[in-house]
Amino acid sequence: MFLITSAVSAEPLQTLLHNNNIKTVNNAFAAGEKLTYSISWSDVLEAGVAVLEVKDDTTTEGERTYRIISRTHSVGMVDAFYPVMDIVESVVNADGMYSLLFTLKESHGTKKREREMAFDHKNGKVKVSVNNGVPENFSVPDRVQDALSSLYYVRTRQDFIIGKPIFVDVHDSDKTWSVEIQMLGKEKIKTPAGEFDTIKIKTYPKYEGVFMHKGEIFIWFTDDTRRIPVRMQSRISIGSIMATLSEIQGEKTIDDLNKRTQTTQ
Repeated sequence: MFLITSAVSAEPLQTLLHNNNIKTVNNAFAAGEKLTYSISWSDVLEAGVAVLEVKDDTTTEGERTYRIISRTHSVGMVDAFYPVMDIVESVVNADGMYSLLFTLKESHGTKKREREMAFDHKNGKVKVSVNNGVPENFSVPDRVQDALSSLYYVRTRQDFIIGKPIFVDVHDSDKTWSVEIQMLGKEKIKTPAGEFDTIKIKTYPKYEGVFMHKGEIFIWFTDDTRRIPVRMQSRISIGSIMATLSEIQGEKTIDDLNKRTQTTQ
């Protein structure tokens, strides 16, 4: 679904030689958070439903992690003519906020695809396997993100300033991209989940994301430490795809959000 560059395109990291993913403190989300989105095409046709969920987990070595799960499926006319079912998971180091494992299972019409990326941060490598084929190894920078973990990593950033871009390193499509994110301003957004004060950011990916694919993307995050994405919009050649927050689940999430923003209804 996610990441971006401000102006025109992301640049492959190999040409930039940067390690952009600074260490952050996660005050944005916790296990138990569950966000549901309605997906529409050109703001007129209901196209699908997406759910983002965070769970606690540990590795076999006892490393504390978050398992972030994204499930997307088509509905209505779209489902009748072009059924879509995507399941994306990202295992993230809970203290360092970087990707350890990424898996994707997607079914678009009659086309199916699977992909797995296993990150070896000690040696700066990622092993990528597509459709259970022969794995390939690629070099990656420190604290690199995947297409799903990048959204949650950006939520932990509290340094959004208009005119000062943030860069994030994301590995996808066998390349590591240095992605630029620009804050455009602040807006009040009304959704089925409530009314929120938000910051609006712009990003432009040249690789596939989780909900949305290639094209210019705008994201509205709550203007608080939780940075909950309440709206995501991707412009495409035949209109736009919009994901709008319809429900927040998780008692801790709701209580904390009410305390911080006093904007939910």
